[in-house]
Amino acid sequence: MGEIVSYSVVDGVAVVTIDNPPVNAMDRGVRAGLQKTFSDLKGRSDVKAIVLGCAGRTFVAGADIKEFDTGIAPPGFHEVLRLVEDSACPVVAAVHGTALGAGTELALSCHYRVADKTARFGLPELSLGIIPGAGGTQRLPRVVTLAHALDMILSGKPVAAPAARDMGLVDAIIDGDLMTGAVAFARNLVAKGAGPRRTREQPAKGAENADSLLEEKRKQVAKTMRNRQSPLALLDALKAAARLPFDEGLKVESDLSAKLEQATESRALRHLFFAEREVRKIPSIPASVQPRPITHVGIVGAGTMGGGIAMSFANIGVPVTVLDAKQEFLDTGFGRMRGNYERSVTRGSLKPEQADQRMGLIKPTLDAAKLGEADLIIEAVFENMALKKDIFRTLDKVARPGAILGTNTSTLDIGEIGAVTSRPQDVVGLHFFSPAHVMPLLEIVQTDKTAPDVLATALDVAKNIRKVGVVAKNSYGFIGNRMMDPYAREAEHCLLEGATPEQVDGALQDFGMAMGILAVFDLAGVEVGPSTRRERRHLLPKDPGYYRCSDMLVEKGWFGQKTGRGYYRYDNPGHKRTPDAEAAEMFWEEGKRLGVARRNPDRREIQERCFFSMINEGALLLEEGVALRAGDIDVVYASGYGFPRYRGGPMFYADTIGLKVIHDRLLEFKRTLDPQYWTPAPLLAKLAADGSTFAQWDAGRQ
Repeated sequence: MGEIVSYSVVDGVAVVTIDNPPVNAMDRGVRAGLQKTFSDLKGRSDVKAIVLGCAGRTFVAGADIKEFDTGIAPPGFHEVLRLVEDSACPVVAAVHGTALGAGTELALSCHYRVADKTARFGLPELSLGIIPGAGGTQRLPRVVTLAHALDMILSGKPVAAPAARDMGLVDAIIDGDLMTGAVAFARNLVAKGAGPRRTREQPAKGAENADSLLEEKRKQVAKTMRNRQSPLALLDALKAAARLPFDEGLKVESDLSAKLEQATESRALRHLFFAEREVRKIPSIPASVQPRPITHVGIVGAGTMGGGIAMSFANIGVPVTVLDAKQEFLDTGFGRMRGNYERSVTRGSLKPEQADQRMGLIKPTLDAAKLGEADLIIEAVFENMALKKDIFRTLDKVARPGAILGTNTSTLDIGEIGAVTSRPQDVVGLHFFSPAHVMPLLEIVQTDKTAPDVLATALDVAKNIRKVGVVAKNSYGFIGNRMMDPYAREAEHCLLEGATPEQVDGALQDFGMAMGILAVFDLAGVEVGPSTRRERRHLLPKDPGYYRCSDMLVEKGWFGQKTGRGYYRYDNPGHKRTPDAEAAEMFWEEGKRLGVARRNPDRREIQERCFFSMINEGALLLEEGVALRAGDIDVVYASGYGFPRYRGGPMFYADTIGLKVIHDRLLEFKRTLDPQYWTPAPLLAKLAADGSTFAQWDAGRQ
């Protein structure tokens, strides 16, 4: 292997190349290489200009995130970037691929920037609960306007080269070979006598409007990024860029960065970053196992879920055959898919010809035999065991040998479904989340019969359709819905005790959930839960208050948004969610009839009952082996259930507040509420007694 950073000099232009695959991350090796290289070049009188580029498929695409926990080994970012910026001859960054985080900060420390037309620049640090800490908040608003800098960092979205040129971040877009064009650009600078153009010496652009602009953004992030520290710290850093000399602003940025890196928000987001990479590591899949090729997919059911799954495959160019029982169902489903694509075209995220091409990959059929050519068939009908068994008997007859049979069930026993086939080893749960073409989570559920190569294929499928695949063992509700059951149970029971739906949902949203669970029920259809519970009525707890509120709404035909009433009213011109005093009164009266004490739970109690019961169920899942790691549970909830990423998922959140705190509160609820629900899981009790954490439990099992 060659040097990580190397250079050559031809006719007065030094070409510096970073070669640190796979993404040229600016780790200690790269920093040390840049330090040595620019120190060497500093003493060479024959070098009149420097071009800095990268080998491989991208420019520097970030830093080594592990260093936030281990500490930044010398040389540090500021030391290296200052050395680059101090060069006595002009330095030109030649950018291809994606310059992300430290990559954009490195480019900003160069005096000029050129890029190929497909290059993108981004500062996505807020997604990790930090701010650009290598001078990004101070240099960027000296190159582009403060308004552009705010939008770029707050959104975290990469900016394409043409837009970057328009805002002043890029000096030129190179047609043809990038390095050849960059060297020509550098020679032209020398010929014109253009020297270094140090970013730090430029004034902040648009600083005169800083106060009003920053105040506007402060109000915006208070709504869109509630409970988070890093966006507010970013605004403070950019205010320093607008008001202070560069070195003083850099000190503000450094102080803010140091605090954020060790704050719970950043630790939570880093935890999820690594947890999402761990989920593919399944001990039961030997390294020798190869996934099966998937070149054609069949879908049973053209409803909202089936259509979304079909789109997920068509979006990556895989042909799909969709089966349904009636032509009108197919027509409705295909109309819905076409409408989804048309909305993407209207938003500009898809070209019309791309939409047509994707729809062309999806073929309707009423004939189950047409699924015979599929390598993977996914059943996506409603939750009814008898219906699903009938479908799998049919699939067993028509599917070719070796085809994988997946079910999108969210709660039912997949082993029981697979048992009706002659090939239970080929049956696996593939639990998508609605809308399936948008939501990033795929729960992959293995039975005790699922073959290792089927599991490996499912993980590959998740990756290919750009979803996070999390493996769970077969159990009621798997990971997500099983933990959701006590969470929603407590939310509903609070209604019987005197809380209103808006108080319950308000407490959950204040915590950071994307939506309160009662509003979610109204959105999905209140009748869905009772219908699912009917499938397992013999297993339900002996509690007349158990999901009684949902049952009452269904009895009245109040199914939520679709009927105009549910936990809330929607019978207004805009179909907006509004409080329903009649529903709240109905719940309270039922609570009285059932002898439920009127507690009028406050925000804190609602949150503790909902989330602590969820965490306790998560501990049971770990003990039972349904979930392999606490981190897997966190990924499921952050990716599929709207749990705030800045809290790291329910199990990470539990660690941050202390397992003994949760354990003791569970015992208190056991004394004051229905005791059948509040016995601490043995694992939780043990970890609490040992002063340990779920993270330590995970680490001890590796």
